[in-house]
Amino acid sequence: MKIIRHLTPAGPALAVLQPDGTARALSGDLYGDFSVSGPAFKPGKLLAPVAPTNLLCIGLNYRRHAAESNSPLPPHPVLFMKNTAAVQHPGDPIELPRALASHKVDYECELAVVIGRAAKNVPRERALDHVLGYTCANEVSARDWQRDGGGGQWCQGKGFDTFCPLGPVLVTRDEIPHPNALRIRTVLNGEVMQDWSTDDMIFDVPAIIAFLSASKTLLPGTVILTGTPHGVGFARNPPVWLKSGDTVTIDIEKIGVLTNPVVDEKV
Repeated sequence: MKIIRHLTPAGPALAVLQPDGTARALSGDLYGDFSVSGPAFKPGKLLAPVAPTNLLCIGLNYRRHAAESNSPLPPHPVLFMKNTAAVQHPGDPIELPRALASHKVDYECELAVVIGRAAKNVPRERALDHVLGYTCANEVSARDWQRDGGGGQWCQGKGFDTFCPLGPVLVTRDEIPHPNALRIRTVLNGEVMQDWSTDDMIFDVPAIIAFLSASKTLLPGTVILTGTPHGVGFARNPPVWLKSGDTVTIDIEKIGVLTNPVVDEKV
């Protein structure tokens, strides 16, 4: 099932995308009991498929990305958080910060996991039972703040408005039984920058959920970004930074493509 959130005259609404591009209304609780009903219709503007209750992120989680970063493999998943206000919709612009300026803004294609029911102390063999589904994420990062802002400003460098595009759809877990066997790509202005597989994760999706739920509760609607493969802008020679006028696309097998233009923040 491919779930979308789209704009209607009455406001945001959930629906299930049909193979022909039409949609049918989804009613009820996305994280509980819901049903699909009514005639097919043309959906409105696509929104991020969920409004996260929390945005948890795993850094340095692909082997070749760790290598290009000249970093040892971590013994545990490296956790940081993004501001939930950083979420951006498909097709809407990524804004380069200008009030608190950054001139080293980078892309990161990531598989996003959406938690469907509360999870605490979940063993890895039952971890996927708590997943509602998966979507594409661009974990946009201001490297100058993240790496050179003093004290390791990860949340600052990664939490600016629009720095977490999500979409275009939420694919339920039954359609992706093996989340660590997906091709994942970033395309910048038509050039492929990242092209790899989620099987290169150091900690796979079940291991991440087990770790994050240990002595902590993952609430329904929690979105977990699972790390990025090699090919990020800061590791290139010369480095590649996003600039106004760019177009960046995240493409994940079995989910779809998430495309956003890049503009300067208006201050």
